[in-house]
Amino acid sequence: MHTILTLSLLTVAVPAVAADLRVEIANLRSTEGQILVAACDEARFTTADCPFTARAPASEGAATIRGLPPGIYAVQAIHDENANDKLDRRLRLLPLEGLGFSRDAPMRRGPPRFGDAALAVEGDGTITVNMRYFQ
Repeated sequence: MHTILTLSLLTVAVPAVAADLRVEIANLRSTEGQILVAACDEARFTTADCPFTARAPASEGAATIRGLPPGIYAVQAIHDENANDKLDRRLRLLPLEGLGFSRDAPMRRGPPRFGDAALAVEGDGTITVNMRYFQ
């Protein structure tokens, strides 16, 4: 009986612990406005509906996404200089504000591929996103 109880206790699933991911921003051109960051799964990458987000004043240079379940994510960051909660664009194409992605994923004629920006989140950590400006 003791063996059966021990085996059953070993098979009880341990829930995954949510993580806090600190996103430090490099190459901010000013301390105006705010930083908006989002960790997205592949299905929501580069959309406005990523469920794991954070914001902080640009003067802080970092924002922390809290409660992120373990998984594979790509992080996107915006330097929202006019604090209107969105990435402003010229002619709906060219970003007027700073934009960056995890793993310094390259942007060629549009956003990077998810695989180029993807990283595994297994626990608390810190990453750096390099901000890029096109104007």
